[in-house]
Amino acid sequence: MSDALRPLIVGAGPAGIRAAQALVSAGLRPVVVDEAASGGGQIYRQRLVPDERTPRDLYGSEAGKATALHEAFARLRDRLDYLPQALVWNVRDKTADVAVGGRTRRLDFSHLILATGATDRVLPFRGWTIPGVFTLGGAQIALKSQGCAISEQVVFLGSGPLLYLVAWQYMKAGAQVAAVLDTAPFSAKLHLLRGLLSQPDVVMRGFRYAAELMARGVPVHFGVEPDRIEGETQVESIVWRERGKEHRLACNAVGYGFALRSETQLADLAGCRFVFDERDRAWRPERDMAGRTSVPGLYIAGDGAGIAGADAAELAGERVGLALLEDAGRSVDRARIAVLERKLAAIQRFRDVLEAAFPFPDTWASSVTDDVLLCRCEEISVGHARAAARDLGVHELNRLKALTRIGMGRCQGRMCAGAAAEILAAAHGQPLEAAGRPRAQPPIKPLPLEIMADGEAA
Repeated sequence: MSDALRPLIVGAGPAGIRAAQALVSAGLRPVVVDEAASGGGQIYRQRLVPDERTPRDLYGSEAGKATALHEAFARLRDRLDYLPQALVWNVRDKTADVAVGGRTRRLDFSHLILATGATDRVLPFRGWTIPGVFTLGGAQIALKSQGCAISEQVVFLGSGPLLYLVAWQYMKAGAQVAAVLDTAPFSAKLHLLRGLLSQPDVVMRGFRYAAELMARGVPVHFGVEPDRIEGETQVESIVWRERGKEHRLACNAVGYGFALRSETQLADLAGCRFVFDERDRAWRPERDMAGRTSVPGLYIAGDGAGIAGADAAELAGERVGLALLEDAGRSVDRARIAVLERKLAAIQRFRDVLEAAFPFPDTWASSVTDDVLLCRCEEISVGHARAAARDLGVHELNRLKALTRIGMGRCQGRMCAGAAAEILAAAHGQPLEAAGRPRAQPPIKPLPLEIMADGEAA
């Protein structure tokens, strides 16, 4: 490969793998860096240790897609440079700082594709830091990678399609699902009927998950307002309100989340311009249909560019690969580009349906009590954030961070910033957009103290 063309792909999930495939097919040799031990991303995460489970056991009806993606990546391995279990912790001046194998190294690149995915959106409430409380994604990782449930009697709580998927996966694996608590009202699910024409398979699969859970005797509650998780050293029960009445259920683990939030720190460090996405209630890198950002030579695809799901990530990954080739002066298949963009546009329209069916719990910011821990890294409460807004006139997240230390801990605001923005917006009666977004700082995730900066460029 020419020294002038050195593409780097961050992330080996559906978007990253399909982007790599497009580049390899054009004769390029990209570098692919991923934090996981093997490709597939969160949705198609592979086992850490081989066991007797089949792809059908792991991925259900998506087993064919997962297997196809894994096999596609395996065929590419000798035609790309792959760094698994590696963290890109900074991007600057066409260089990425990567922690791998106990050391940090620099990777120079001519073009950068960010396929960094997403994590659960967390909204704190009383008891959310008790041992035994997991995000939905964390519960899924335990099941897929390690072949174990997070405990024996699990309650799943929140909103979004992932809620039913993870609960169903646990049930199929033989775990006892004590209940599914959906914060959205049942009436909101009627919006899914609008998606039957455009994405019938997706809608019917979701209906099947819920129907099978109920058929197995799993209680499914709608319009839930979570109040607290009880327990000292471990989860003992969960308490919620439903139609004004308090309910309590014994359990020893809770998996919860309120849809997903994009991982955007690297795009921020690279200088991308951001826009506010009202549907996702979050800031995301500005991009065109092809995945081009405001920074020349930098592309973004998958859920890191805005939440759209695994199918969209595969399509968007291929699309950014073709955009990179086009920008580098290579010939591309225009007909294929038209197909990709048409499918991506259809999925974006369907995302509007999903948002209506799984709405954000608008009452959270006004109802959460002052004693609830908002930033667990720095042990800052909701009341502390509200006091800063009320007494110090804080309207914006970075100012809140400077005065309270919210977002200064290990997660760098990845877990608490979204909730803190909701608190600020509610405190002042201002649009969520006005709270701004926390500025990213390297390293974007914690690095081991013993890591050695050898300054080696590759």
